[in-house]
Amino acid sequence: MSNVQYGISPLTWTNDDMPELGGEIPLETCLSEMAEAGFTGTELGTKYPREPEVLIPLLEQHGLVLASGWYSGNLMTLTAEEEIAAMQEHIKLLKAAGCNAMVFGEVSNTVHGDINTPLSQRVILTMDEWKTYCEKLTTVAEYLLNEHGIKLSFHHHVGTICETEDDINLMMELTGDAVHLTLDTGHITYGGGNPVTMIKRWGHRIGHMHFKDLRLDVMKAARDADKSFLNAVLDGVFTVPGTGDVDYDDVFAALKERDYKGWLLVEAEQDPAKAHPLTYAKTAYENITGYAKKYGL
Repeated sequence: MSNVQYGISPLTWTNDDMPELGGEIPLETCLSEMAEAGFTGTELGTKYPREPEVLIPLLEQHGLVLASGWYSGNLMTLTAEEEIAAMQEHIKLLKAAGCNAMVFGEVSNTVHGDINTPLSQRVILTMDEWKTYCEKLTTVAEYLLNEHGIKLSFHHHVGTICETEDDINLMMELTGDAVHLTLDTGHITYGGGNPVTMIKRWGHRIGHMHFKDLRLDVMKAARDADKSFLNAVLDGVFTVPGTGDVDYDDVFAALKERDYKGWLLVEAEQDPAKAHPLTYAKTAYENITGYAKKYGL
């Protein structure tokens, strides 16, 4: 039994933040092409039914399981108890599907979903705000782990309160060990950091991995022009692993050193009209399995 499993997000076919991208692609096409490319897992998307009794058999028909699912957190505005109450349906779905990680992103004050707001306008927290936030995050994470056996795996994301290496380091330092990290190779690079540095420092607390590649020239142009996140996505800032500028040899060597076990989840926000989903999914599978085998994961 391999220590890793291969999954792909529906974002290659249809975008959660910009539903008009791939809006016409049926869910059936998305699932069948994931399986055709070789993947055995997926994550939730806007087109997925949220009832476990509907979703799980649907995935099974395609030989797929649910690897995890993004949860839109509002802990900047809610108490820990209110957040826990709000996530009960999501927990129910993840548990029914046998998921052991929840991808948690803070969205209460993010700019990443607004095409008209440049990334330079993102909210920067004070140290007091960080401390308050991380206390609440730890409470939620301890509840998830102790009551449900699910790792809250925090997703850093450009345009949110947690974008840079410094943000991630601070968030991890100020939270308890129950808080894990969803490390996203594309977002850490866009945030000016290095995925290898994060794996070496926080590998013991990585609960989930998202693999997207990034085109540095597109990113630099978007930063220089102070573009919004969604405009950078439309420009093609992200692509699938092995087709951009992230050094995946170093990433996989670091994961092997850390003895990573879990999902290797491809997640590349692209415009399906420009980046043919099945072609890119097959390329992603070939590349990611190639790296994993090369480094003995």
